[in-house]
Parts: sequence; C-alpha cells; structure tokens
Amino acid sequence: MNSRRPLLFGAAIAATAVLALTGCASGGNDAGGDGGQGGGDAGPDYGLVTDGTLTICSEVPYVPFEMEGGDNGTGYTGFDIELTFAIAEKLGLKLAVQDVSFDGLQSGTTLIAGTCDMGASAMTITEERKANIDFSDPYYDSLQSLLTSVDSGITSIDDLAGKNVGVQQGTTGESYATENAEGATLVQYPGDAELWPALQAGQIDAILQDQPVNIEHEKADENYKIVEEYDTEESYGFAFAKGEKQELREAVNKALQELRDSGDYDTIYDTYFAAK
Repeated sequence: MNSRRPLLFGAAIAATAVLALTGCASGGNDAGGDGGQGGGDAGPDYGLVTDGTLTICSEVPYVPFEMEGGDNGTGYTGFDIELTFAIAEKLGLKLAVQDVSFDGLQSGTTLIAGTCDMGASAMTITEERKANIDFSDPYYDSLQSLLTSVDSGITSIDDLAGKNVGVQQGTTGESYATENAEGATLVQYPGDAELWPALQAGQIDAILQDQPVNIEHEKADENYKIVEEYDTEESYGFAFAKGEKQELREAVNKALQELRDSGDYDTIYDTYFAAK
C-alpha cells in the first residue's frame, strides 16, 4: 500500500543491537505462564516476543484486511488477521494482535522496537521499504483506486486539479497521487478510519487508496463510487525487523505455501474478496 520515506532508520540502527539482544533473551527465556509449552511447540528459536505466541502488528481498521471482531480469540478479524491466524496454527502458535500506527510500522521503527514479531497490515513490498524491513513472500496482489461522491463531477485522476484528495500518510496511494494527481491538494490522514469520515463530511473531494478498501466504502454507501483504478503492480508482504527473525520468516513463507497448496488460502481469500 505505500511508498515510504526512510524515517529515523539511521538513528534506530544504534539501538537495534541492544533491542535485538533484549528481545531474543526475553523471547527465549522469559517464559511466563505458557513458556514451557511455547518453547516446545515452536521448535526453532523464532525469538518470539511472547513464548508460544505469534504477535503481529497491524493498523486497525482497514477493511477488509483488518477490523475488530471475529471469533479467533484475538479480538480482530479480516483477511490479514485470519491468514496469519492460519499461519500461526501451522507453526503450533497462538496469535496475538497489536493495533499500531501504520507509519511507524512501515518505517521499521515499530518492528525494531520489538513490539511484535511480524507486521501484517496490507503493506506493499517496495524497494524503499526493503532498506528498513525484511519481507515475507508476497501474499496478496492489489490495485489503487479513486473514490468520490456520485455527484462530484470527478470521473478520473485528470479531474483532480483544484480538488482536495485524501491519502494515507506514507502509502503507495500517496506516492501515486503525488506523481499523477496534477494540481490537486493532497491531504494526509493517519489511516482509513480518518479518510472515510472526511470524505463523507465533505472535507475532501476524493480518496486515493487501495482498491479493496474503497470497494467496501462503495458497497456500504451508494452515494460514493470508484471512478478509476490503477494497476501499480503492488504485492503485499508480511514485515519483519531488518536482519532479524530469519527463522520465523522462513517458517511463515513455508506455512503460507502450504496454505496455498492445500486450498485453505483460497477459502480465506474468498471470504473477503469473492464476488457477491
């Protein structure tokens, strides 16, 4: 989803060694209530934040990828959440979800700090992000799109001159709008939870962001429609702290492939994206 600027990475490197050592020590030895079982189930040293639990970071809500609710025990659901729940099961782990800001997650600072083991937040794999983050294999392909009200008079990105266009800060949607929405004023928001109400309130004229999220808004309110889609050849990946969690990343890739081979991935996918 997003183009990122390298935030504070140079400064964060100095702290990485200490944080990594601390995180590995706590993951392997500070077992807590379920430490014995977690260490046995995990097998390899995944360096988990909490023994026996795969802790993921995600910005909620970002429908249909992450939202509150569900019955998996985490308090959250959505495509990303259910897919990582299935991956955790493959690894013999429980799943826990931390709601964090996307900007801190995509810049790598949240992962370096050891808040979670993995980021799962509809994050596009980009070369810029790879400087600060290690990615899993791709797990979802996406498009960008332009959402506006049915009576806005906007029919394409060429109609945005003089308009206020909402984008999520630090995303590929923001990058695409910056490069292609000539004459538009881009208004940055932390996430879709702020973008959508701003459009409904008339504070912005359109939203340029990931297609699946805009589709949900289009379905929810007939006064809004997607007027254009953009193939930016985006693929989402799960994010890991740079240079850390290699065994976990390899295990996640293996589990993801197993879910594809078994058809379980398709079942989860169809729950959220099949034509209705």
